[in-house]
Amino acid sequence: MDQPILGILHPGSMGAAVAACAATNAAAVLWCETGRSTASAARAVQFGLTPVAELAELLDRSDIVISLCPPAAAEDVARDVAAHRFDGVYVEANAINPERAQQIAALLEPAATVVDGGVIGSPPVGGKTPTLYLSGPAAATARIEALFAGTAVRTAVLGTEVGQASALKLAYTCFQKTSRVLVALAVGMAREHGVDQELLEVASKRTDSYLAEPEYIAKTAARAWRWGPELEEAADALAAVGLPPEMLRAAASTLARWHDVQDNGELTLINALDRLAQP
Repeated sequence: MDQPILGILHPGSMGAAVAACAATNAAAVLWCETGRSTASAARAVQFGLTPVAELAELLDRSDIVISLCPPAAAEDVARDVAAHRFDGVYVEANAINPERAQQIAALLEPAATVVDGGVIGSPPVGGKTPTLYLSGPAAATARIEALFAGTAVRTAVLGTEVGQASALKLAYTCFQKTSRVLVALAVGMAREHGVDQELLEVASKRTDSYLAEPEYIAKTAARAWRWGPELEEAADALAAVGLPPEMLRAAASTLARWHDVQDNGELTLINALDRLAQP
């Protein structure tokens, strides 16, 4: 089979790195530069992606399109693609709840074939190997597996139902991201009472606990702008199946206290805790 052309919407830190891995098995990897930030353009250059001026050109040339954008934009991106009657494989890989994934599939079908995707792990740079979980029509998921074969992005097919990959992503988010928020609150409370070092000493005896990794609090703060909406999506997914969503909504509200430190790689643990205690 000829190598496909891939379009990435849009090259954020995860999207650009994932798309670059696909370049191994793709004839070209395209991105649309219109309306994107200078940071997106810099990432696209860094990862060797090919720019096109208009979305229409990207869709006309692409056999496969991957949508990796902030959760709030997922439907808008899908509507833009649907308006151009894209008829290839559309991978909905955003951190959205299963119901939204199914609604997006309905927007794009029957012209396009929709695959539900969920990335678990860090961007595939520096030896990191995230897994792209897939669900949807078997022939289409097989094409995505072939696209990433032999690359740092592992793939795993969960089944044929759109929504399964999104459900797995958000189920993991429920635990992983909320746990990091709880660590910040625990260390913050201990610090206010002058017993934070003692707390960390207790935690050091439980090396399988996130509490033993307080240095990650600064990373949590820098990623809060992305994590908060993901937790809201997970809360909606819980509510949809009759499970209580309040814990995740509270965690999202906590993350909002760090809204002003987006992607700040120089943030320290002390800075992050100060902002958490005094927003």
